[in-house]
Amino acid sequence: MSIQFLPIEEQHLDSVWQIEQQAHSHPWKESMIRQLDSRGACHFCMLLDDKLIGYFYAQNIVGEVSLLNIAIDPAVQGKGYGKQLAEFFLTHCEQIKAESAWLEVRESNTRAFDLYQNLGFNEIDRRVNYYPTEKGKEDAIIMSYYFFS
Repeated sequence: MSIQFLPIEEQHLDSVWQIEQQAHSHPWKESMIRQLDSRGACHFCMLLDDKLIGYFYAQNIVGEVSLLNIAIDPAVQGKGYGKQLAEFFLTHCEQIKAESAWLEVRESNTRAFDLYQNLGFNEIDRRVNYYPTEKGKEDAIIMSYYFFS
């Protein structure tokens, strides 16, 4: 099994859009998925034996990299690919000499929260009642990771 991480390109977008709709309870709009040239864009996909199984969208603004969206195809979740993708995100941040990485995670997404914490992210704050849910709203947990040179 061969894993590759590549910048997201036009030919990846149909697969990214399919995963986006399956992996998130409230997916991004398709127009956002297809917008690859936003300011500070830093978007990568993860291929397993040439099949796209995950991706992240990030933005690098003066050394602060924000992880905007990340997903693994639900068909292959639970096999460690999310951890590999998140580790690649941090490695990429180091390679581009970022000072810090930031993300938000739904408070109900305890698997992701635990993963980020185990990778060295720290909870910084919360956006109360930020994310829509089936039964109302839930908090967004803001997390950060600092790179020391």
